[in-house]
Amino acid sequence: MDVEAGSPTPELISDGRSPSGKQNYGRDVIGQRNKCRHWRDFILAYETLGVVFGGLVTSPLYVYPSMNLNSPTEEDYLGIYSIIFWTLTLIGVVKYACIALNADDDGEGGTFALYSLLCRHINIGTHKLKRASLSMDLSHSNQLSSHEKSKLVKFLEESITARRLLLLLAMLGMSMLIGDGILTPAISVLSAIDGLRGPFPSVNKSVVEALSAIVLLALFLLQKHGTAKVSFLFSPIMAAWTFTTPIIGIYSFLRYYPSIFQALSPHYIVHFFLRNKGKGWKLLGGTILCITGAEAMFADLGHFSKRSIQMAFLLTIYPSLVLTYAGQTAYLIKHLDDHIDGFYKFVPTPVYWPMFVVSTLAAIVASQSLISATFSVIKQSVVLDYFPRVQVVHTSQHKEGEVYSPETNYILMVLCLLVIFGFGDDKVIANAFGVVVILVMFITTFLLTLVMIIVWRAPLVIVMLYFIPFVILEGIYVSATFTKIPEGGWLPFVVSIILAFMMFVWYYGRQRKIEYEIENIITVDHLKGLLSSLEIQRATGLCFFYTNIQDGLTPVLGHYVSNMRSLHKVTIFTTFRYLMVPKVNLSERVIIRKLGIDGLYGCIIQYGYADSLNVERDDYVSQVTNSLKEHIWQNFDGSSPNALKEEISQLANAALLGIVHVRGKTKFHIDKHTRLQEKILLGFYEFLHGNCRSALPAIGFPLQGIMEIGMLYKT
Repeated sequence: MDVEAGSPTPELISDGRSPSGKQNYGRDVIGQRNKCRHWRDFILAYETLGVVFGGLVTSPLYVYPSMNLNSPTEEDYLGIYSIIFWTLTLIGVVKYACIALNADDDGEGGTFALYSLLCRHINIGTHKLKRASLSMDLSHSNQLSSHEKSKLVKFLEESITARRLLLLLAMLGMSMLIGDGILTPAISVLSAIDGLRGPFPSVNKSVVEALSAIVLLALFLLQKHGTAKVSFLFSPIMAAWTFTTPIIGIYSFLRYYPSIFQALSPHYIVHFFLRNKGKGWKLLGGTILCITGAEAMFADLGHFSKRSIQMAFLLTIYPSLVLTYAGQTAYLIKHLDDHIDGFYKFVPTPVYWPMFVVSTLAAIVASQSLISATFSVIKQSVVLDYFPRVQVVHTSQHKEGEVYSPETNYILMVLCLLVIFGFGDDKVIANAFGVVVILVMFITTFLLTLVMIIVWRAPLVIVMLYFIPFVILEGIYVSATFTKIPEGGWLPFVVSIILAFMMFVWYYGRQRKIEYEIENIITVDHLKGLLSSLEIQRATGLCFFYTNIQDGLTPVLGHYVSNMRSLHKVTIFTTFRYLMVPKVNLSERVIIRKLGIDGLYGCIIQYGYADSLNVERDDYVSQVTNSLKEHIWQNFDGSSPNALKEEISQLANAALLGIVHVRGKTKFHIDKHTRLQEKILLGFYEFLHGNCRSALPAIGFPLQGIMEIGMLYKT
């Protein structure tokens, strides 16, 4: 109630407070909520230390040791520190913390998330991404109308070559990030354990490799417990590393070279290249490692929040790295030839062993950031149907992006161990590492530019202010790292090409199947014709016929009916729809519709990432049949009560007589008339399809009630 002007005693609101008191109370509530939100952000920022930034903040372990420096001078070290500082500032702060983290796709980050974001706004998908997913149903809901489309959008939509190149770019970016997930654990742990050889020269390389393998084995076995538990365990370790290394850095530059920060002037970079020319250009292959793990900051976005990652990076990680590299460089200026062991040499003797322990533990944690990022990008690509189906376990009831993939985890583990025992030498691994680090960043720059133009609709001047400097900067780095390909840099290329080829083959096979299903889709009218023209027996019992087609019926049904001359009296055509929410309410889980043929119904079952569908525990069949009965009652027009009773009675009797779950098992028919290209691609697709997980969620069908209907698709 409003208070009149001049009223000596304000009227009380229903809760006993005056309007002014009510406003103050409201401000207090909002203030408390803001405080809670800020505290939650601080807690999340603390947890990111144990998951997101491990690879980035531990880079001082291997940056200087990876460089092939011959008789370096004070000016060389000042130039290198200037390069490191500006690389961290431009790529870390400007590109990732301030720009890339804003380009999320439903909270997910990484190159494939950028591609998915573009697909949501323009029609560049060469086939529908995944028809059983609501998120994919909505993927084109934000698309531009034809009169709003720019020339770039029209070109991308109309050119199949441009669309495929864009998809290939996203696939390569994802493959490179997985390569990063293989190399980061190997180089981080090897560099840390290598600290044993300083005080104990008798420790040989084989011992270091064996200890590194044991450490990594334990790390990968911990992954099944989930990101939250791992980050809770690892964050204190990374906090110790993040705050102790800059303290040593401050001590070092105050003792050895207090004027180190003069190197922040870019003219030191110019003099460095004028003095060293081609040799200085090649050294960029080592300095790029200072920013390794920055892509994980973007790819791990689904595990945390944008604000928490920005807070952690800008308030702790970035200052820590600047001060640590300052201390390392100051020490090396006074000890010019100690760069081979550039980290442990600059650690003061009294704290050597405590720092060795912290370094080793931090190196273990460093591996976590890329492992988590790999799980995220695998999950994204599986949901989008661009990667063979592997098991993806959601380890949190509250955070959709917090995932674990057992198959991916163990493959990464084996590959990491092979890298350690196959290469062993830190410099060789560093060469491979540098290639994968800069290429994934280069790809992100191109995709992010398209997002700025198409999704954000940023002015062209602003886009160019981003694109031109970063293409030049990262292009120079790419050219330098390419010189390392014969010296170990070939490894990530081989891994990435294999992964990208596997993804392309899967995409090609899925596209061909979808095209065949669309061309041979069974409509309700077509099914009516089949049932009336053939002598079809209507078998007793209840049949759940599973399909991934929502608008129509799968060709497998026509194949089944034509050859078996049989169909159950009550058949429910069932499609599973994955929603990006934790749990779907029971009242919204089952969507029923009649198909216009006696005893035939359509059913969509919606489930979230934290739902566990299980026949025995959730009484899945009862949920569907009860929803079907309710649907029949709600759509009863009152004209024929007997027909209503008969329909419900038919459903109940069918369930009592027996339940069968029918699903199609389709395969391409490859014969002598099939083209060689298709024989290779479709043959490999069938190999992948035969060894991957089923598209149906694991809902615990009783084995005696499962029937698979095989069908060959023409190539």
